[in-house]
This record gives sequence, C-alpha cells and structure tokens, in this order.
Amino acid sequence: MSYDPSPSYPVPPPHDSSPSYFTYPWAPDPQPDPEPARTRPQHVALGHHSDIRVLRTAYRWQRRVATLTALGYFTLFLVLSAYAPEFMTQEVTDGLPLGLLLGLIQVPVTCAAIALYEFTARRGVDPIAERIRKQAELDAKRAEGDR
Repeated sequence: MSYDPSPSYPVPPPHDSSPSYFTYPWAPDPQPDPEPARTRPQHVALGHHSDIRVLRTAYRWQRRVATLTALGYFTLFLVLSAYAPEFMTQEVTDGLPLGLLLGLIQVPVTCAAIALYEFTARRGVDPIAERIRKQAELDAKRAEGDR
C-alpha cells in the first residue's frame, strides 16, 4: 500500500507522545544557555532576617495580652455568675447588686484591653515593623543599583 498525498487523504497531525519525534538521532542535543554569574549580596536577605521572627513574637504576645485581658474578665464574670450566685446577689448600694456592677464594668475593661493593645503595638511591634520596612527599602534600592 502506498501513501497518497492528495487532499482527500490529509496528513495526520503530529503527536508528542515520543521525544524522538522532535529530534533526529544524528542531531546534537541543544546545550542550555549558561546562566550569568551572580554576585553574592553583601547583606542577609530580608526573608532570612531574624527581625521577622522577633516581629511575629511581639505581635503574638500583643494579641495574647489584649485578648486575655478582655476574655479573662468575662470568663471570671461567668464563673462567678454560675458558681457563686450568693456573692453576685450581694448589694453594693441600694438596689445595685454586685453582679450588675461587675457586668457594667465589662465595658471599661474592654476599652482598657483596646488601649493595652494599642500601647503594646506602639511600644513593641511598630518599632520592629518600621525597622523591617526601612531595611526592605534599602534592599530594594540596592537591588536597583546592582542592575
């Protein structure tokens, strides 16, 4: 049987199931382009910097302190309400039970937790974040200068 290249018999499309389809056995293998020589940076890259770990730790402590302040007081209020009802029903003044007073104090405690969160952010987290931001800007300027 012979092959007829007429238009009634179209040529089958190429397939890429075999790598030998694209190369000939006598053709040399293409050599990859050599990579340009890279210069080693004179400073540690930002991703390997210990300040990131310090920032993460400071932020974690900040969240824990503020959360435990608000939730700790609320949990104390719930425990006292459940296990010490006689304590919570004691009157502080005429018609004001201790339980109601402790419940009303939750609003200032929540505000104190927010203030504590912002205080610890300004004191502990923000300076570390600013130092990392400045280092990243310097790294970007150095990378632009190397080009």
